[in-house]
Parts: sequence; C-alpha cells; structure tokens
Amino acid sequence: MVKKYFYRTSLLITFFFISGFAKAQLGIEQKSFTRGDTLRGSISAERAWWDVNWYGIDISPDYLEKSLSGSVTLRFHVLAPGNRMQIDLQQPMQIEKVLWREKTIDFERSGNVYYIHFPEQPLTGNIETIIISYSGRPVVAVRPPWDGGWIFSKDKMGRPWMSVACQGLGASVWYPCKDHQSDEPDSAAISITVPDTLMAVANGRLRSAISNKPGSMSYTWAVTSPINNYNIIPYIGKYTQWNETFNGEKGVLDCSYFVLDYNKEKAQKQFKQADSMLRCFEHWFGPYPFYEDGYKLVESPHLGMEHQSAVAYGNGYMNGYRGRDLSQTGWGLKWDFIIIHESGHEWFGNNITSKDLADMWIHESFTNYSETIYTTCQSGVEAGNAYVRGTRALIENERPIVGKYGVNDEGSGDMYYKGGNMIHYMRQLFKDDNKFRLAMRAMNDSFYHKTVTYNDIVSFWSRQAGRDLSPLFNQYLTTTQIPKLEYKLKGEKLQYRWVNCIKGYNIPVKIILNKSTEQWLEPETGWKNVSLTFPVTDVELHPGFYATAEKIK
Repeated sequence: MVKKYFYRTSLLITFFFISGFAKAQLGIEQKSFTRGDTLRGSISAERAWWDVNWYGIDISPDYLEKSLSGSVTLRFHVLAPGNRMQIDLQQPMQIEKVLWREKTIDFERSGNVYYIHFPEQPLTGNIETIIISYSGRPVVAVRPPWDGGWIFSKDKMGRPWMSVACQGLGASVWYPCKDHQSDEPDSAAISITVPDTLMAVANGRLRSAISNKPGSMSYTWAVTSPINNYNIIPYIGKYTQWNETFNGEKGVLDCSYFVLDYNKEKAQKQFKQADSMLRCFEHWFGPYPFYEDGYKLVESPHLGMEHQSAVAYGNGYMNGYRGRDLSQTGWGLKWDFIIIHESGHEWFGNNITSKDLADMWIHESFTNYSETIYTTCQSGVEAGNAYVRGTRALIENERPIVGKYGVNDEGSGDMYYKGGNMIHYMRQLFKDDNKFRLAMRAMNDSFYHKTVTYNDIVSFWSRQAGRDLSPLFNQYLTTTQIPKLEYKLKGEKLQYRWVNCIKGYNIPVKIILNKSTEQWLEPETGWKNVSLTFPVTDVELHPGFYATAEKIK
C-alpha cells in the first residue's frame, strides 16, 4: 500500500510539513475505539459460524449521481450452528433485500453492520448461498489512497474515470461483505455495467464483455485464488491495453497492461520494468503467487495500491516516488516506485495476509524491503544496502508498529521504513545471503495463499535463523526504543551490553574495530567481555544494523 511516504529535500524546510502530515495520517494521538471498531475488527459470534467461499459482485455505478446499485452473491461454508449473520456495509450504502433459498429473509441494521436472520439454522457442513441487493451513494474518497472510498474522477479529456481505494477503511464501503482480513474468499467474480464508451477492468481474467441495451456494456472478471476483500476492485475509464508474457518459474505468466488511451506510448516504455521486477522477485521470493489469474498493471486515478492481479498504477510514468528518491541516495530514482512496491505486495499482503489489521507490518515491512531487494538486483548489494540505510531518516518512532488487536487498527506508519530496516538487520544474522534468500522463498511457500498471525511469522523466522528471534521482532515492532550498545574499553578487553531495550534482549550485532576489522558480538542486557588481540581505539556499529552505540567510562 502507498500510504505514508515522505521525502525530505531539506530537513529544516520539510520538518513541520512531514510531522503534521504524519500525525494527520497516522493518528499518533491516543486513539479511542468504539463498539463499531470492535464489530469491524473482531470475530464476533455472528461471524464465527460461517466462512466465505465466494463473492459474486454485480454493480452498476452512476457517475453523475455518484451512486452504486447492484447485488452480491455470497457463498459460504457453515462451520457451526448459527442463524444470525453479521454483514458489513458502511453508511450511507444500504441493503434492500436478502434472498436465501429463493426466499426473502429478515435483516436489521446497527450502524455499519447488518444482522441477517435465517428462519432456520443452516446445517453444519453445508455450502449455502445468499443474494444481497443493495444501493446508495458510497463514501467518496477525497484524497485517495490516503483516505478511502469510491473515486469519481475525470481524465484529462474530461471523461469519467472511476475506481475504489479502501484498504483500512474496508471493502464494506462499497459492497456488503464479511469485512475482516482473516476470512478471504477462495475466489471471486465481479461484473461491472458501464457506458459503452468506457471499459471496466478488475482482478483476474476477463470472462465476458456483453453488450446490453444500447449504450451499455457489462464486463465480468474473475479470480480463482483467495483474495483480500479490499483487493477486489473495479477500474472504469477510457482504457486501451496490450498483452505480454513472462517466462517464469511456473511457466508462462500472462501480463496485461491497461492505461488511458492517450498514455499508451509512455506506459509501454515505463512498464518494461515489470519484467525485471518479476525476474528479481521470483528469484528472491519464489514464483509469482497468482499465475492462474495473471499479472496486470492498471492506470488508476490515484497513486497506487496492491490490488491482487490488477495492481493500481498512478505514478505519472516516472521513476522514484512521484519523481523523488525516498532514500535520498540516488538509487531510488533508478526504478518506478509504484511498479516495484505495489507489485511486491503480490507476495507480501496478497499471497501472505495478516489475520488482523494490527499486523499490517507483515504486508508493509516485507514489501518495503522488496525495494531494497530490487535495488540489489539492479545495482548490486552495496546499492541495496545504501538504499535501506537511507530510508532510516524517515523513521519517526512515535508509537509502536503493531496496532491494537480486534478493533481494525493498523498501527504506526513506521511499519514501512523501520520494519524494512528490522528485516535488513535480520538478514545480517543469517551471515549468508543465499540462505536468507531461500528463507524468503520458504516463507512464501509455507504461507502460500494463507492468512497468518504475528506469532506465525516470528516462529517461522526463528526456525529459519536457528535461534529465537522473538526479542528482535518484539523490540522493533512493539516498542519505540532503538537498542543501544554501551561499551567500555578496558586494556585488552571490550565490555559491552544492550540498553534501551526490552528485558532479555539478546540479539547479536556486528561491530567494526579501528574502522577496519569486523567482529560479531552476542550482547545481553548484563555486561559481557571479549578479549581483544590488538589495541583498539575506535568501535562503531556495522551500518547494516539499525541500532546505536555509545562508549561509556
């Protein structure tokens, strides 16, 4: 997701802009949570007894009225006895009718939640289907993707251009669903009816394009893989397309590109980066996770988002982040930020999805680090190292990265740069880049098309590293403290310990002696000693480690 990126051409000039914008975006002030937040963010009794198998969304947007009407066919697996179902649909959208077994059934509204009442309990083990008719004027995004909602925009020719950006805010801003990351549908389809002067694009593959009454077309797209609710997205505009293929690890991957008709020439030049991105990321992370659904870049009326198999692109056909280098090293101008970052989410966020929004770091920290990996693929290890170190200037450390569980809280924006630097630290602990690369691939294989928890990821990486890494994750994700290595030089001995850290913090670190000799240490929170074999006058941390060091007497 592109949400909290800032560029500091001058620290003094931009400090107030950045901190003010960050506070507005991240909600750094103490949050309070409502019953509505709990209903969105937790698995209530009305959610627990059923599991989504498939969404079939059929919508007709009205550009002039800024409204939607349509239906959702929801197929679900009955896990346990229950006859009261929670369906999320945010105001002012409204449900008009619910059908079950071809009969209308009752429902009631409570804020952004509807409770559907089944006249009898569906049998445990059954696959059941309901059809929900709905309509209304959805929340309109004012500044997408930073604030969510439906986008009623125009291209530079004055023609309608529509889409949605709803991560965090939730897919229920525009269609009724079980709006919780832990329950992904196994597959989905979306049918979009639009004027025949426009084209509708969505996730997966085009199943049909049907001419209706004079002046309208219905486009149906479908995915065959599990997909996040917020990733199911329509794009509507005056698109033109071209197709290419990528010969990847699982065979031939179909790649399609949809851009506004007047941008095709520059898009064809800029989108060549998709091939090198796929080659790099398959090498480091494993096969692209959605060969069955293909890979697409779709020009969007906002900056970009990781919509599965239909990545939103709005970076203006320039390298960097809107033409700027977030790392201030120069390396970030060698590639298009949105193509690389949002495509990285196909592995982290789309293939591997956190069960709770509080763990959005699983999506963003690893995807942030994919930028370092791509820089490494293109320009070498030192370039990648410089890039990730350069992003440290953007870390704020004002609140923990992990949000509050059960209330749809995504936590701090430090999940990007600080999270990426935590992963870079972890990479150093492997002492072997190929071993680290194989672990990255194993992560995508082990959690292929799955939803995961904090403990799932920490346990996985601890096994891969051969040591308990929970102190590393807990330190960097749940506190704002940056570990400090305190040390003393006593004759031929170096004394050292970790401070400014959690109890029991014991993660190794590499130091450089006399600006030339590297040495690993295994610090703990109590003093430890190491004998030196030569006079030492200077000790500094290796730059691969996001920590600090201080000599004390």
